[in-house]
Amino acid sequence: MSNKFIRSIRDLEITNKTIFLRVDFNVPLSDPDSEGVRKIEDDNRIQETLPTIQYAIEKKAKIVLASHLGRPKGKVDPQFSLQPIAEHLANLLGIDVMLADDCIGDGIDLLVRNLKPGQVILLENLRFHKEEEGNDPGFSGKLGRNCQVYINDAFGTAHRKHASTYGVAAQIPTRGMGFLIEKELKFLDPLLQNPAQPFWTVLGGSKVSDKIKTIESLLRTVNGICIGGAMAHAFSAAMGEALPPKAKEPSIEDVNCAASVIRSAKKNDLPLLLPIDTNEGFDIGPKTIGKFKDALGSAKTIFWNGPVGWFEKPEYATGTRELAEFIATTYALKIVGGGDTVSAIEQFGLASRYDHLSTGGGAVLEYLEGNGLPGIEILKDYPNRKSHHKNAALQPTDEPDEDGNR
Repeated sequence: MSNKFIRSIRDLEITNKTIFLRVDFNVPLSDPDSEGVRKIEDDNRIQETLPTIQYAIEKKAKIVLASHLGRPKGKVDPQFSLQPIAEHLANLLGIDVMLADDCIGDGIDLLVRNLKPGQVILLENLRFHKEEEGNDPGFSGKLGRNCQVYINDAFGTAHRKHASTYGVAAQIPTRGMGFLIEKELKFLDPLLQNPAQPFWTVLGGSKVSDKIKTIESLLRTVNGICIGGAMAHAFSAAMGEALPPKAKEPSIEDVNCAASVIRSAKKNDLPLLLPIDTNEGFDIGPKTIGKFKDALGSAKTIFWNGPVGWFEKPEYATGTRELAEFIATTYALKIVGGGDTVSAIEQFGLASRYDHLSTGGGAVLEYLEGNGLPGIEILKDYPNRKSHHKNAALQPTDEPDEDGNR
């Protein structure tokens, strides 16, 4: 898998061009207040996209921003309007950001055609139309028909073959990636290709089956794995060990996946570190924390996905917090993927001490499977090849939404 054939926005001529810029503004919002106003609770994904938007403004491009928010199920739902995002983005950029009342239609076409260089319009929630997730080619054509350049900077949705992440790009020959995706690939590619060793990965969360393909891929390059969180119960069950009294019984699928990982680790003679003590089954205990620290102390690369305990509750946050604090002190390249893990790192005030906090959840895991992502692959422009994707079958995907945004 090579990304050398993907052009960055800096490699494209965008001055006076209308660009369709797919961003990921799927941010958490508060419940409506007494006046029905919802506020942004975490604007990290918006902040991460600012460099690309600001670059396009400076280059005098005409910018059409497109994003989804939540899961409105193909219908207009005011609680999923991008109005709060448009207002917040305008404040961050210091310019007017027009929010369109839809993402397609004659009125939207007129607004886009009348954009002046350096102006920004934000289309209303793409998922108000079922055709977005269905990757409908007609819908894709309507979204991008007034644009000459396609830029994807929404890594968190790059694993979805949707209209805005795949279909529009298939119909616009001049395409590339924004600075956020460029940064994501810069940090994630080495994990698959040539990580500095020793390379350790820390995996937590709840389900082994959600991560089995990623684990199988990482087994080719890692020197060891630390397992925590509820998913550790599946490994205990696979080895015939008793579960903590309050632990939820893992599914048969998770137990089978855990058994497969155990066999692969033994075959490759790789350390697979599991909890040796817990706090009621909801957090790793002090002996396990010490065991993980001993293993990670000499690492040159650490990839962490999934908290090792129920960190949202103070009584079960010790393991995740102590591990996060310890990893922050190491000299390793420290990469974190997954919304919950990133939230934990930020909650503990450690974000600045990590090399990369990915904006993707499910996208990170799927990317590390090593087979590429639809939203990334469509951007590739191989030499001496006419538009490979022009007549590509635009098929919908029937998969759950990205991790952390269900």
